[in-house]
Amino acid sequence: MSNEETQKTFTEKFKNRTMQGLFWILPIAAILMIVFWLYEKIDLLVNTFLDFIGINPQNNEFLWMIGVIFVFILILYIIGYLIKTQVAVYFESLFHEIPGFSTLKDIIGIFNSSKEGANKVLVVAIKGFANEGYNIGLMYSQKESIIKDHYTVTLSMTPIPNGGYMFEVHKSNIYVIENATFDDNLQYLLSMGVRSIADVLKREPTPIEEMMTLEAWLEKYPLG
Repeated sequence: MSNEETQKTFTEKFKNRTMQGLFWILPIAAILMIVFWLYEKIDLLVNTFLDFIGINPQNNEFLWMIGVIFVFILILYIIGYLIKTQVAVYFESLFHEIPGFSTLKDIIGIFNSSKEGANKVLVVAIKGFANEGYNIGLMYSQKESIIKDHYTVTLSMTPIPNGGYMFEVHKSNIYVIENATFDDNLQYLLSMGVRSIADVLKREPTPIEEMMTLEAWLEKYPLG
């Protein structure tokens, strides 16, 4: 191998590793930014309240810390409760007309793989994309396609999974990889196949005959 080819290989590996690090740290950084921002607001609120009732926060650090933690947890609980009510629907409707809000909301929702029903992200194996074998993909929704008995499966690119292809696949050719999440599939993509789905899930490979078909999954977890 020539020096030029070696340099090119090193550059590509460096670029891929850098992008892997970026995509790994972005969700964590986003969550931390939101948490720190919310913490600052609560800190200001608690300090203002303690001053109002005549307590100096600097002389009562333990009381101040307990107050901040309590208010922080209470706010998260209230938000989590309101998400399941009409209040959240009404609040979202205020922003619904803002261009791009709905799309951004749907994209963010993709990362929440703990949802149920039509919103649950499934990691699946599909047959038919290649002449032989199977491909690992994602189902962001289990609603039937415009084509009878077909469902939309997305195959993401690697190592940058923000692109890919969508296919309408017959339900008999879709097998659900149970207990696999969006995050598991992301790790698989970022490794460029160095780590298989079995490695990510830390379990033994399963014969295709023993895997649950999408049809069986829909019978077990009916939509609606």
